[in-house]
Amino acid sequence: MNTSPIRWEDGIVRLIDQRKLPAEEVWVTIRDAETMAEAIRSMQIRGAPAIGVATAMGVALAFVRAESELPRHRDRMDLFQRVSRLLLQTRPTAVNLRWALKRMEQVLNRTAEASPRVCVEALVNEALDVQREDIELNRRIGAAGADLFPHPVRILTICNTGSLATAGFGTALGVIRTLWQRGRLVQVYACETRPFLQGARLTMWEIMQDGLPGCLIGDAMAGYLMQLKKVDAVITGADRIAANGDTANKIGTYALAVLAHHHGIPFYVAAPYSTIDLSLSTGEAIPVEERSPDELRRILDVPIAPPDCPVWNPAFDITPGRLIRALITDRGVITPPYSETLRATFQTEHSNPPGNSL
Repeated sequence: MNTSPIRWEDGIVRLIDQRKLPAEEVWVTIRDAETMAEAIRSMQIRGAPAIGVATAMGVALAFVRAESELPRHRDRMDLFQRVSRLLLQTRPTAVNLRWALKRMEQVLNRTAEASPRVCVEALVNEALDVQREDIELNRRIGAAGADLFPHPVRILTICNTGSLATAGFGTALGVIRTLWQRGRLVQVYACETRPFLQGARLTMWEIMQDGLPGCLIGDAMAGYLMQLKKVDAVITGADRIAANGDTANKIGTYALAVLAHHHGIPFYVAAPYSTIDLSLSTGEAIPVEERSPDELRRILDVPIAPPDCPVWNPAFDITPGRLIRALITDRGVITPPYSETLRATFQTEHSNPPGNSL
């Protein structure tokens, strides 16, 4: 399951509608930035790295459609600001979205004196580079993470961090795939990940596509699984990592970190450099998206609660850096103290933090 969930095809984008999985594999066509924004908002495409790719391609689509109307740099920047505002309203927690916008803005500045055609071609090429680079970064993450486990292991994970959440291969699931390739994966347990069921619908689909030794569990079963000593390590992904190592990830991740700490089980976070936000000193500053109450009142459109009952539905929680044994990145394994090691490792990439001018 190493196929990218998103493809650029002759001026349009094709992506897997992840809301339809695992019942059916449906590819939808995206022709403009507005449709891309809705695809991100509605979670047709999701996962922080994949959102970054989708954002870059959304900007490219807008410029492909408007090429003849963009003779001057000022016209191009006006369009970019409109598209940026549109995309920034979709999923506020994943920093990869702002990171991708920053990359596209830098391309616009580099091509300020170029013709509209050259500018548009440069934007398309940058979007494709974002996609290609993410796959390479994921493979580095997989190798770095697998090196942590010289012996066979049983891994617990949450949400979906595989090919569907990235440009291909995956972050936490990329580590798990690499362990399987090296003959060191005994078992991977996937939390169902309520309320959107990314673990049950997507991670288990990828696991079964690859023939990995997987097992689905309910979210509330994780503690008992650890108590029975059936878990050797927990590996999750991330949507944003602050400078002190505090990490935003799918709701339920913090509970797993607390359980792992109680049971003496190492807890790891796997993510590329684009997910690290050195502009935020702690996780308290990370915006946490709250989604529709109906995602909690219903399961796959089947009502499970009174239709008008009050609901609190944060999509993410914040895991303190002190509960994270190490961050598995494309630059290798980063260990505490994160306030020092993250800056020492990633200061160059983040010398101009994402979002400063957006």
